[in-house]
Amino acid sequence: MNRHMVMKQIEKMQADMIKLQEELAEKTLETTAGGGAVKVVVNGKQEIVGVTIDPEVVDKDDVEMLQDLIIAAVNEGLRQSKEMSEEAMAQITKKIPGMPNFF
Repeated sequence: MNRHMVMKQIEKMQADMIKLQEELAEKTLETTAGGGAVKVVVNGKQEIVGVTIDPEVVDKDDVEMLQDLIIAAVNEGLRQSKEMSEEAMAQITKKIPGMPNFF
């Protein structure tokens, strides 16, 4: 493979990655904790874009439990978002022969 072809493939991969990042920013996923008592919406850029808390689980005498539910939902949302991004990026890098999968 000559150098010119490699450079063209790298440029295409960069353009594809930019497009993919824009698409991921638009994608969201929802995770829950406590049987749906806490819902968190995360986008493909690993940003929290929404949180919903069922008023039934708000107990001023047990704030720690609510905090734990929020942490669990957020961590799961971030994990799933990262996985979604890694899988999408792997689709781009596998198109180039000899390109290791960094994601």
